Amino acid sequence: MSGGPARDSYPAEREKTFDNEKDWPDSDSKTVVDLYDDDSVDPVYRAKAHVLSSAIQEVGMGRYQWWLFAVAGFGWFSDSVWPILAGLILSPVVSEFHFNGPFLSLALNIGLFVGAVFWGFGCDVWGRRWSWNITLLLAGVFGTAAGGAPGFIALASLLAVLGVGVGGNLPVDSAVFLDFLPASHQYLLTVLSIWWCIGQLIASLIAWPLIANYSCSETQAACTRSENMGWRYLLFTLGGITLLLSFIRMFAFQLYESPRYLLGKGKDADAVAVVHQVAEFNGTISKLTVEQLIAAGNAVKPHEDNTNGAAKRVLAEDSVFDLRHIRALFQSKKMAWSTSLLIALWGIIGLASTLYNSFLPYLLASRGAHFGDSSYYITYRNQVILSVLGVPGAFLAGLGVEVPYVGRRGTLAISSGLTGVFLFASTTARTSNALLGWNCGYSFFSNIMYGVLYAVSPEIFPAKDRGTGNGLTATATRVFGILAPVIALYANLETAVPVYIAGALIIFAGFLALLLPYEPRGKASI
Repeated sequence: MSGGPARDSYPAEREKTFDNEKDWPDSDSKTVVDLYDDDSVDPVYRAKAHVLSSAIQEVGMGRYQWWLFAVAGFGWFSDSVWPILAGLILSPVVSEFHFNGPFLSLALNIGLFVGAVFWGFGCDVWGRRWSWNITLLLAGVFGTAAGGAPGFIALASLLAVLGVGVGGNLPVDSAVFLDFLPASHQYLLTVLSIWWCIGQLIASLIAWPLIANYSCSETQAACTRSENMGWRYLLFTLGGITLLLSFIRMFAFQLYESPRYLLGKGKDADAVAVVHQVAEFNGTISKLTVEQLIAAGNAVKPHEDNTNGAAKRVLAEDSVFDLRHIRALFQSKKMAWSTSLLIALWGIIGLASTLYNSFLPYLLASRGAHFGDSSYYITYRNQVILSVLGVPGAFLAGLGVEVPYVGRRGTLAISSGLTGVFLFASTTARTSNALLGWNCGYSFFSNIMYGVLYAVSPEIFPAKDRGTGNGLTATATRVFGILAPVIALYANLETAVPVYIAGALIIFAGFLALLLPYEPRGKASI
């Protein structure tokens, strides 16, 4: 492999994109097509990242990446299990502690917000590895501890700290997984959402018998701890599972520091060493050298001079919080527009979905009560059914993002629109089974929507600023997640108003998705 191409050669390389995986270069090929075709990304980093992407493509999709698919999925699992927990345990906890229900979701969402900010921005400063391990461990420890909470204040506090860990899972884990993927297999970041669906299904399956059989009766006036252990058993179980997954991450799998992160820090030799370690793990070899990265950077240095002759400092080796990573995401008009749209998408969908999902079991129960079947058994049985339908949605999302002329933007727009339609349709239900049927459609298409949304954002952000970008988008959805229970405190959840609001917002998000200026299908994220 020769030194990286000069900046002027990029337009010619971008004339060809790949419609399907079979169109991508073989693992022996050194040609990849970068996502960016303008000055949205610093030219020195872009040139070096192109060489690195070619090297990762040359190494190919091997054992290390498949192991990473599994252990990175633990983060999706955690992000699925714990945010819906407030809804799963809401009714029995209110029966025991007697508080205004939305405050529980509010406490959890405040923690998720703090976690998104801290870990998302932090993983671009001190690296991916520490964040990768600590986030899941926090969720397991405090999730288990929450099962022993003696009252509402203790429970809300423990769930808030749990949220700090969970809030960092998606920003960090998506960056880690994508940083090691060859460009030809980036669609697997969308398929990774299967773990989100599995988490939702497992949580619902565990909650169904525990809360149905070990909770106070819905009509019982006084509810004691000994009569209401179901939600505690649920927390102990889910906390234990999360701890087990955390230990697997820490002790059964060795995560190398992201080569793209190291490249962004100016640590070329370390980035090359990691690529060679991954190649060795996969049973192959890499021809990447430090000299190739240096040559690629030197080839574009004349283009980075200002008119006064002062060179820009673009690759940072320090580890401090500043605004450099944020400024990079607004470096050009096109990048600023893209970043702003992604933040808006996450915020709008976060508000709509959190408002709806946080209280879905309650909504099903209250609607079912109108039809005479609001038992815990029916409520959580329905939740399991809804969770099952998310699994095929994750696979369909992975297929949709690779369809020519549809790609990420089209799949996100279509799935968002249909999600909103089914939310609106659910207000027409006049029987419990009809309500469940409409919600099945919502669950199916919303899982497609989330699968694409969770993937397209990391793909668009350059790797050296990917954690910060993920942090910004995750922060947006967490901020609106905080607003959702506040709205619920003053809204009548027994009416269809929250559903109309959620449906309209998600349909609007679908239109916004079509305005994204970058389409990652067939191109390499750098």
